[in-house]
This record gives sequence, C-alpha cells and structure tokens, in this order.
Amino acid sequence: MVGIYVFKFVNMKEERKTYLNILISNLRGDVMNIKQKPKVSKRLERLVKSGICPAEDVSKYAAELKRLVREMTEEDEVKRQSRLFKALADVTRLKILMLLDIRDMCVCEIMVALSLTQPTASHHLGILEARKLVTDRREGKWVFYSLKTRRIMKLIKKFMEDAD
Repeated sequence: MVGIYVFKFVNMKEERKTYLNILISNLRGDVMNIKQKPKVSKRLERLVKSGICPAEDVSKYAAELKRLVREMTEEDEVKRQSRLFKALADVTRLKILMLLDIRDMCVCEIMVALSLTQPTASHHLGILEARKLVTDRREGKWVFYSLKTRRIMKLIKKFMEDAD
C-alpha cells in the first residue's frame, strides 16, 4: 500500500527521500507480495499441526474455508441482514417497537414517551422504516407509525426467550 510521505532529510549524507523514490520502492514491494504465496494465519497453522483439525495442508485448508464462505453466503443478503440487526441493536429503537406493538402512535406520542426531541425520534423512525419494520400513515398534519407486521415483536420475544 502506498503511504503519504513528506520530504525529509534523514542525514545530510544520505539520499533525499522523494515521493517518486518511495512510490517506486512500494510498488516493487507490492509486486513482490503478489508473487508470494498467500499468508496463512499462524493460529490456523498451529490448529492443523495440533491434529485437532483434519486438514493436512494449511494453505489448501485456508482456501477451502474461504470457498465455503463464498458458497454459503450471498454478500448482498448478509449486508441486508447486518443492517436489520444494526437497526434492532439500539435501545431507543427497541423501545419504539415495543410502544408500537401496543398500538399505533403519532411521532409526538413517541417523543413524550421516550423523552426524545423531534429530530431524534424522526431519525430512529426513519431507520426502522428503511428496514421495513415500521410503516407510517398521514392523518391531516399528523403522522402515525405502526409495526409493519406484529410478527417482528413475536420473533424478538421468542429470540430473547431462547437466548436466556
């Protein structure tokens, strides 16, 4: 990787380090790294040598593990799931979901119940809406929020029961 360097004199007798000299040396290093075998984790090497792991060749085993990840996971789906869990990983958003499990509520009701400012409440509701956990409806000037499906709270409660 090419870093950012500043012109400097290491010693008046030594050659001045210029951007070009450093870039060329880094590029040479990158070319050398490309030709080298991929580095395998020292821990993986120890695991294989211990006999606990059935693999014989550490490099092949590492490649097999990486292949498994590529085959078993679809990157877009994993990212979507990650965003969902991030939305659920906030105390305020979980409280909002619990309130909406009781009944539909206006933003002002959520603000008062959780002592939130309007921008903060809207931010959290926007995240929940983007993850398709809540939906909104307008009644004149008022915006009411509701759970997109009641099933989400049943799943959260079930998950927590199983986790305990």
